[in-house]
Amino acid sequence: MAVFEYKGFDAGGKSVQGIVDADSPKAARAKLRKQNTFATEVWEQKAGAATRGSGLKIEVDFSRFFQRVSTQDIATMTSQLATLVGSGIPMVEALSALVDQVENPLLKRVLVEIRQDVNEGDPLARAMRKHPKVFSSLYINMVGAGEQSGALDIVLRRLTDYTESQVKLQGKVTSAMMYPLLMGGVSALIVLGLFVGVIPRIRRIFDSFNAGLPLITRVMLAISDFLASYWWLVGLMIGGGAYAALRWVRTPVGRKKWHRWKLTMPIFGKVNRLVAVSRFCRTLSTLLDSGVPILTAVGIVKNVVENDILAEAIENAGRNIREGQSIAGPLKESGEFPPLVTHMIAIGEKTGELEPMLGKVSDSYDQEVENMLGAMTSLLEPILILTMGGVVAIVALSILLPMLNLSAIAR
Repeated sequence: MAVFEYKGFDAGGKSVQGIVDADSPKAARAKLRKQNTFATEVWEQKAGAATRGSGLKIEVDFSRFFQRVSTQDIATMTSQLATLVGSGIPMVEALSALVDQVENPLLKRVLVEIRQDVNEGDPLARAMRKHPKVFSSLYINMVGAGEQSGALDIVLRRLTDYTESQVKLQGKVTSAMMYPLLMGGVSALIVLGLFVGVIPRIRRIFDSFNAGLPLITRVMLAISDFLASYWWLVGLMIGGGAYAALRWVRTPVGRKKWHRWKLTMPIFGKVNRLVAVSRFCRTLSTLLDSGVPILTAVGIVKNVVENDILAEAIENAGRNIREGQSIAGPLKESGEFPPLVTHMIAIGEKTGELEPMLGKVSDSYDQEVENMLGAMTSLLEPILILTMGGVVAIVALSILLPMLNLSAIAR
């Protein structure tokens, strides 16, 4: 079957559009008629296509460029697939059921193509490998290991747990950072409003006195004049600086320095390190527990941490394993992993309990990250309030000082 998008009208005459899977456009129209939907346009969609029509009548569907499959979408789909496979339903039928249940249009199209490949004889992992923007290498390798071991439903459940834990961790970090960012943005807008909207009006009063003003008032007026006259220059400087910084970060030297700074920056550096280490432990534990060979697992994990400094230490550990040595040694020598991690890994290697040890470390660090984020949020709130209050106080002082010396200014 293929996926078709359609536009048309329902039984009440209301305009509708959506997605339906069928063998052909004619079958799609027949299926829609059974649902009391009368299609005026039906066109086949592929996972990577964003146009329809031919020749000069080609239409570009720009909304397709903004379609994304979230981690939560993958977690929900994986949970449903684990249930279907665990119930003994054949893979093609399980994928057909998923196509009917999935709401994300892009994921629905991808699943239709995967179902077609599986129906033609491809293993599920190989079919998923054709869609790297939707399924990560970690996901594909775990599915492949599950198919080879005959325990795909168990591996899918582990993948569900892993994906949901990542969604939960990302949610905690995002929610903890959202409040300070929002409050900082609002504070900046308020201050900008004072300098651009309020101070220029008060300036007219001061100019009418034709007398000297306190230094703090002159500084505030100078800043206000600059922002009112050259606001475009400020925006250009900020945009140019951001563009230059992004270009620099994309260079090998800049990227490495940026990743180093992310691990050593004040306050947030420790959080970034703990999140990356927790992801490393959780991912490696899940891969090994699913039957993925350790060398393959280490090669996948180095990309999961999303930090070149940590990835380099993990790559060195992979070379150590290839030479028949332990993984704990290079991680400890790098100095990038906390002693608890390397100690627990060393114990796990000696006792043959590496997977549960890694899981315990990840649980511990997830809890520590949650506690640190809560403490940082509680600390940042009063700091932002005090900073905002200080700026407003300085602006108010620059306005009130001339007022208090009004009699002297008037003379």
